[in-house]
Amino acid sequence: MNFPYEGPDALAPAIAAALSRVVDPEVSMNIVDVGLVYGVTVDADTVHVLITMTSAACPVIDLIIEDAELELEKAVPDHLEVRVELVWEPPWSPDRMSAHAKRFMGW
Repeated sequence: MNFPYEGPDALAPAIAAALSRVVDPEVSMNIVDVGLVYGVTVDADTVHVLITMTSAACPVIDLIIEDAELELEKAVPDHLEVRVELVWEPPWSPDRMSAHAKRFMGW
């Protein structure tokens, strides 16, 4: 998993897969490979996801958050509330990208 995860082991693969289906349309890559997912915490009631953007000027922030919520809602049990929170600290940097993303971007 390319991001910190705290919660039931059984949910981790479904959550990782759901977030991997969310694409940042500006770079045509999923948000996990781009390094936008800062962490996921699952408790008895909530799936809480911290994500960031490559820039505060990103024109697709709302779309990415909405897509993440929709994908997670399909992937986790109905009793869990999905909360996707946008954070800016620490700032995103290319170091967060997966090796696949760096190759794709030619870095």
